Amino acid sequence: MSEILFYHLESQPLERVLPVLVEKSLERGWKVVVETSSDERAELIDSLLWTFRDDSFLPHARAGGSEDVMQPVLITTRPHNPNGAHVRFFVDGAVPVSGEGYQRIVFMFSGHDPDAVTGARSAWRALKEGNEVTYWQQEANGRWTKKA
Repeated sequence: MSEILFYHLESQPLERVLPVLVEKSLERGWKVVVETSSDERAELIDSLLWTFRDDSFLPHARAGGSEDVMQPVLITTRPHNPNGAHVRFFVDGAVPVSGEGYQRIVFMFSGHDPDAVTGARSAWRALKEGNEVTYWQQEANGRWTKKA
């Protein structure tokens, strides 16, 4: 059984939230895969993880290289797990269809995008059976509250 977390972004954009959650995953000793819906968004996330804070960076690579298996964080547009990640983030329209093979799935979606909210509701219905599913909503101050 996988733990699947739905993160409903409201007050802060993905660009502020994703690097912090990836960093916390690495602190736990987990390898990470970030799946996005397009090469353009993968490129933006690649740049973001190098520059999100002046005093640090998150070691990562775009999937498709000969060293994928050794990378602590991979960014991809495909449903594969070349680095043996423990946690997978789905962002920018990438939607999980299964929790199989991961300790944790994190599905991040914008509350300001009606299509993303609809997709999240469909994913919730499809994934709640056989997985530990929780829903987290962002408050105005950026903190997360578990709603379900």
